[in-house]
Amino acid sequence: MNETSSLIATPLTRDFIHGAVDIEQTPAGLLPHRLPAWARAQCPDPQLLMAASQPSGVRVVFQTAATALELDVLATKRVYSGLGPRPDGIYDLFIGGQLAQQGSVQGGRVLHIDMASGATTVAEGEVQTLRFSGLPPEQKTIEIWLPHDEVTELVSLRSDAPLSPVPTAGRRRWVHHGSSISQGSNTTHPSGTWPAVAALRTGFELLNLGYSGNALLDPFAARTIRALPADLISIKIGINLVNKDLMRLRAFGPAVHGFLDTIREGHPDTPLMVMSPVFCPIHETLPGPSVYDMDALAAGRLLFKAGGSADEVRQGKLTLSVIREQLRAIVEQRRAHDLHLHYVDGLELYGPNDNLRLPLPDELHPDAASHRLIGERFAGLLHDLQHGAAPGAA
Repeated sequence: MNETSSLIATPLTRDFIHGAVDIEQTPAGLLPHRLPAWARAQCPDPQLLMAASQPSGVRVVFQTAATALELDVLATKRVYSGLGPRPDGIYDLFIGGQLAQQGSVQGGRVLHIDMASGATTVAEGEVQTLRFSGLPPEQKTIEIWLPHDEVTELVSLRSDAPLSPVPTAGRRRWVHHGSSISQGSNTTHPSGTWPAVAALRTGFELLNLGYSGNALLDPFAARTIRALPADLISIKIGINLVNKDLMRLRAFGPAVHGFLDTIREGHPDTPLMVMSPVFCPIHETLPGPSVYDMDALAAGRLLFKAGGSADEVRQGKLTLSVIREQLRAIVEQRRAHDLHLHYVDGLELYGPNDNLRLPLPDELHPDAASHRLIGERFAGLLHDLQHGAAPGAA
């Protein structure tokens, strides 16, 4: 008898999955989404759909006395033309709130992406098994954080002792919406994204609605947040509006007000933190769009640069500096009748001096050390808020 056949199979149900908004039953298993089906139908953008199906902040959570576990998954790996292979996604196993082991799976489905045209092709693959062993034999709570940037279908779960789901009731829930930086781009493992770092330090139950390339003040995102239970809400606005060159100054203010109005319809008194962009040299004073540095790409390195010019700011194009100024003014205006609304300056989380020490490796996204720094600083702001002070007031 092999080791797998001696393990107890536990049917995977929605009760085991934390940090997802919607869970789809696929031919392989359960696919967590971080955007509801009705919202995905309103915007069939391929990048949004992929990002919302990458399980940043999603965990498989249960109680057990097991010393060995197996989780079968069907992962979707990405391969970008002209670039080297991406590392396999990492699974973080926590015991009692502490990182205990990490694992990865090779193989699975492969999504090939042409960097020049954006065309994609899919090569189907096989289900793979993730194994953890040597776990302490006493009863414990286990959380398996799924890879933050690798679509993962959950197929089956086995263990050498019975396990049961853990309810989320009683934990404070933090709903955060942002860009690829919030999703975790350029960090190395799922509990290393800055929202995860902050949540683990403060005890919040994280629901991460960070979508790579898609923090765009979309009405469906605001309606999603409006409908979700939350003890704290934060939204990080700016970088995607610039690097997609999506919006002009005339539209920006009313769009922010409308986004906040929609959230407040469902959460009139919930603490709501409006975060401006962290420091990004290429877009501080230059508008978008963000474009690939083709010389670097030819050499097999991914770098971004600003595609706009300073003269276009007078025509209403947005830069990060302009967005920070506008967001601060909007929050100050609204605080006259909304004392639970707070402004967080992104430069306090990662600013020019931090960039000198920890530069953005691709000119756009923080690395793992910077994610940790941002998360630790944001945890400090949450501490201020929980103790009755405005974030950063101390």
